[in-house]
Amino acid sequence: MKLIVGLGNPGEKYAGTRHNFGFLAVDDLARRFGFSGFRFEKKFFGQISEGVIEGERVLILKPETFMNLSGKSVATTANFYKIPATEVWVFFDDLDLDFGVVRFRASGSAGGHNGVRSVIAGLGTEDFPRVKFGISNDFRKKIPAEAFVLQRFSEEERAGIPEILERANKIFLKNCF
Repeated sequence: MKLIVGLGNPGEKYAGTRHNFGFLAVDDLARRFGFSGFRFEKKFFGQISEGVIEGERVLILKPETFMNLSGKSVATTANFYKIPATEVWVFFDDLDLDFGVVRFRASGSAGGHNGVRSVIAGLGTEDFPRVKFGISNDFRKKIPAEAFVLQRFSEEERAGIPEILERANKIFLKNCF
């Protein structure tokens, strides 16, 4: 069994913001593979969807703890299902990568991302795979990072998201199954 986690912030206020790229990615995966609809699970502090990819049972989690406390939701879910950290995939935005860049990492530090830092603390290890989505652009240098990540995508960026998600899915499938 695998656990796929999309990092983001819950609620309409944050829908469509750069910091919610992880939510966009897992929503897309769930849709592409015909997963069940997301349902809130109080014991996991988040929304869960279930399905099968390449013959393997997969859970998708969208923590509702807000970004900086995502590790609580991830660790609780992984522990409940006895999923090792190496089978917990985390999808998230990366402020240090240009918009449109998608990167896979098998493990590593938080790189300044508070959501990933929380997941590392919750799982007790840096050894979990991740898919990072670049969100930086020229405007990024003009405002504080905290304000930039909570902005909505530009029209041009929104138009490119389907192709970015397609590339991310290929990277995920190649490295996961």
